Amino acid sequence: MSLDDDFERPFENPEHLQWGALRSLCHANAEYFMSHQDENSIRIRAALMAILDHLVQLQPLYKEISKIAPMFDFDVQTPGNGYRSFLVLIDKCIIHSRSVCHRIYCQKDSVWFRRSYHMRQLLASLCTCLEHLQTLYSWSEHINDGKPSLFIDNSHNPHEILNKIDSINQYCFYGRCLGFQFYDNLKPVLKTILVCMATFSEAFYSNGTLLARCTNYVKYMLDPEIRARRIVDVSQRADISFCQAFWFLNETDIARRLPTIASPSLAINQIISIPPEELTLRTLNGTNVSIPIPNSHVGKRPLHVRLLSSKHRLGMVGSGGVAGELHGLSDELVIHCHGGGFVAQTSLSHETYLRSWAITLGIPILSIDYSLAPEAPFPRALEEVLYAYAWALNHANTLLGSTAQKIIFAGDSAGANLNLGVTLKCMQLNIRKPDGIFMAYTPVLVDFVLSPSRLLCLTDPLLPMGFLIRCLKAYASSDNKRGVREKENDSAECIKSDTESFAEVSESDLIALALSPNEDETNEAHKLASLPSDSTLNSVSLTEADGMEHLQEEAKSQEYVNKFVELYRNCGTNASTRIGNNIINTDNNTSKNDRSWSFFGWSLRGKHRESKELDIENVKSPLEEFMFTVPKDPYLSPYLAANNLLAQLPPVKMLTLELDPCLDDSVMFARKLRSLGVLVTLDILPGLPHGFLNLTPVSKEASEGSDLCVKRIQELLVL
Repeated sequence: MSLDDDFERPFENPEHLQWGALRSLCHANAEYFMSHQDENSIRIRAALMAILDHLVQLQPLYKEISKIAPMFDFDVQTPGNGYRSFLVLIDKCIIHSRSVCHRIYCQKDSVWFRRSYHMRQLLASLCTCLEHLQTLYSWSEHINDGKPSLFIDNSHNPHEILNKIDSINQYCFYGRCLGFQFYDNLKPVLKTILVCMATFSEAFYSNGTLLARCTNYVKYMLDPEIRARRIVDVSQRADISFCQAFWFLNETDIARRLPTIASPSLAINQIISIPPEELTLRTLNGTNVSIPIPNSHVGKRPLHVRLLSSKHRLGMVGSGGVAGELHGLSDELVIHCHGGGFVAQTSLSHETYLRSWAITLGIPILSIDYSLAPEAPFPRALEEVLYAYAWALNHANTLLGSTAQKIIFAGDSAGANLNLGVTLKCMQLNIRKPDGIFMAYTPVLVDFVLSPSRLLCLTDPLLPMGFLIRCLKAYASSDNKRGVREKENDSAECIKSDTESFAEVSESDLIALALSPNEDETNEAHKLASLPSDSTLNSVSLTEADGMEHLQEEAKSQEYVNKFVELYRNCGTNASTRIGNNIINTDNNTSKNDRSWSFFGWSLRGKHRESKELDIENVKSPLEEFMFTVPKDPYLSPYLAANNLLAQLPPVKMLTLELDPCLDDSVMFARKLRSLGVLVTLDILPGLPHGFLNLTPVSKEASEGSDLCVKRIQELLVL
């Protein structure tokens, strides 16, 4: 097979029109500025000559990477891997540089021409990256499918390349050239996000005087170079608490209202709180197995899940006493896990696309709000997702409006990683596994293993290298554990404060909610008319229900209670109602990480937050940041699971991105599953950043990508 024939890139020939046009413009502009001796003109001419020099250096590197890139593809119809991604960056950089040079050429005689504005270039940094790709290729080895691996093997130390990362100028990727590699309509969105990040960092960290910080707010808007320096400083020095605080900004009051404005309303959108009680499932061979109650790191506590549905269905929470059409049970159920680097976000953060998914699919979606690192590192989230899955199997027809004849796991990024881990756990416990898995831009090898696409973190505006390392350390390292006893003491304080304002309501109301979704007159006295069932978010704490008959027979003899009332990492008081010993929270803005977000999204309520400063003097090298151990656990890194287990996976639909740091994870995992006989497909979308699903309200291309996700889930449902 010819390498050149398989590499179909629009600019595979470095002497393509765009390269030649850039050279011509550089020469023309350099000749013009040669007669000008002012400082800015000299600087522009030097930059133009540097571009010409770098084009010469890039040519052999580009040709070499072009030849080796097709060797790593999933198949001929799905070209994509980290090597190709850097070729795409070069292509887009050439186009961007040509555009800047053309603008200089057209405006150089204008009185409005700002010579001080120009010129920042990307080619030097990308040229260094290609040199590192050569090293990675020399370290690659062939694996079972006969192709070389995108992951370097254990015989090579990644620190050799990590030590050289400081030589790459990252500032150029966050200044005037920000987002050059993505779709045009995403560039202003990314600029807004990074201006917010730089501005928020001034509020989060107490560097300098208040007047100086206020001045910088304006500078970040007007001067992209100052913004770039701040972003790089933050990405290299900020701790995990900053990452969490910033990523939770999309759950501010304004952001919470966005889905209700941009997306149609749902019939059901409610939070269900699952008490930490024993669950039992039937195994595939007919015996019973107990599902462990999540207990690691933070002890036993309720687990929150969000139920979304476009229709009121029989046996669905929130459908009791609702006037109008009541649909029958759905045969399908989607169980969703959200992304957020294992450290941030909730189902509320991902409601922007989950709403449209629920409407288009027409089936219930159950999204799991698992505990977050560093307070709850691995394997806490995995335990909770398994527990929620088992709970859903037991209560699908009594509370979720589904017979669960077909269950699809869906998730993005960290959430999809957890879904894979839970599927492996199902095999270990010999219980029913999902009927299909959809996963978007997923890390499947959570370790210090370099690959070409992982170097894209050096250029990524939303997932920079520093953030990625800190998320990995927070979730996979044992350094951030909190003692169970300490957490339980905190929970006890929460119980005391949260229960003071509860009003007593009969427990039978809760039972009626499950028993009377179709306005059964025999249960009219037990209807909870005050519980809305529209798109308003309601936190509903329900005890275990083994079926309609069981509830009817045991309602008077069993106590359907949950004495644990901690509202998931939140010790604040909310307007709530007690139903027996269960809680229905009537605060429409409740989520598992409820915060007041009084200033730039950071809660100033409760304990006083200690003043922090961003240390811009003592910078740790990437090598120092990697000084912690990541366990070689297949439930943490599903790519490491035994082949006999992976071969038992249900059909898998994978979607990833051409410029995503997790691209190689998806390509390698898809290749591995295909070699094991698993039915797997892979989609690689261009021009979109990691986490694009959260950008669907502001990007046409992101919305189209979300539609493709729905299409792949629908395909899994009919298999």
